[in-house]
Amino acid sequence: MPDRAAVLAVLDAIRDPKSGQGLAAAGLVQGLTVTDDRAGFVMEVAAGDTALYAPVRDAAEAALKAMPGMDRVSVVLTAETAPAKKPARTASLSPQAVDQTRPKAPVPTDRPAHVRRVLAIASGKGGVGKSTVAVNLAAALAARGLSIGILDADVYGPSLPTMLGLSGKPDYRDGMIEPHLAHGLKAMSVGLLTKADDAMIWRGPMASQALTQMLTQTRWGTAEAPLDILVVDLPPGTGDVQLTLIQKTPLDGAVIVTTPQEVALADARRAHKLFEKVGVATLGLIENMSGEVFGHGGGEAEAGRLSIPYLGDLPLDAALRRGADAGVPVGVSAPGGDIAGRFAGFAETLAKKLGL
Repeated sequence: MPDRAAVLAVLDAIRDPKSGQGLAAAGLVQGLTVTDDRAGFVMEVAAGDTALYAPVRDAAEAALKAMPGMDRVSVVLTAETAPAKKPARTASLSPQAVDQTRPKAPVPTDRPAHVRRVLAIASGKGGVGKSTVAVNLAAALAARGLSIGILDADVYGPSLPTMLGLSGKPDYRDGMIEPHLAHGLKAMSVGLLTKADDAMIWRGPMASQALTQMLTQTRWGTAEAPLDILVVDLPPGTGDVQLTLIQKTPLDGAVIVTTPQEVALADARRAHKLFEKVGVATLGLIENMSGEVFGHGGGEAEAGRLSIPYLGDLPLDAALRRGADAGVPVGVSAPGGDIAGRFAGFAETLAKKLGL
């Protein structure tokens, strides 16, 4: 296994063309990850210097690939972006002028190859059970006979391997990542590329690059057997990863997961507003952990205020929790139970909304 110190020593033997120092000493090795047979890092340089540093990136990749046991290498070269200039203050600024200073919504490029629909599962706040809902909803959609993939886009806290009982690095064939298969789902997560206890100390560009690679370089479907729906489990918030997804693929809709408390509802509101601003329909809201502990009805009331569909609620349930820990969706472990029935209902509604 490549040693982290050895990787840094190899990178320090390559000189920064500006300072003359080694790459690590010059602070150009950012977000370094070293696993059993691969290494990757981000090289962030000043705007306008990418042409100067392109050969340096190539040299770093070549040096890492030459290390014994190093099979996969990723060196991402990115440029710093200068902060946008604020418009000069004027005595009176018309509403039209204010609108012109706002950034325009990103224009998506194209959906992943052989994928018919892309469905985002989002929450403004962490800890509301979004990943649990995403996995069980994907399994319920697959139980309807649809071809379903699930992408764990939470690169800082990937939970898909645990919730689907997956381990081991995916295979590469013809330049594409072969997703793992579990419970009828095609699954991909950054957690399958790193050790379970690794901390993803990545800046925004590297997180976005990781999502882009998993989204576009995974063999989700084929021309003969396209994927019906790719379910994307987003991280909490409204940051880099969400914007990267919106930029890289047209989204056919989003589902927002919240708990009944106001602190979670406020963040769910922000998540909906993000999708609204970029023209993505919120297909529904799910209230999770509903009941005596966290309250009940807050999600339904919020859906009404936002004029979005309310899909229903999910009470705190021991079988759902045990299934997540054991890597088995509740529709597989307890197919005749109340919770499995609720997910089946959500899946039926969403499949119809997506035209499937």
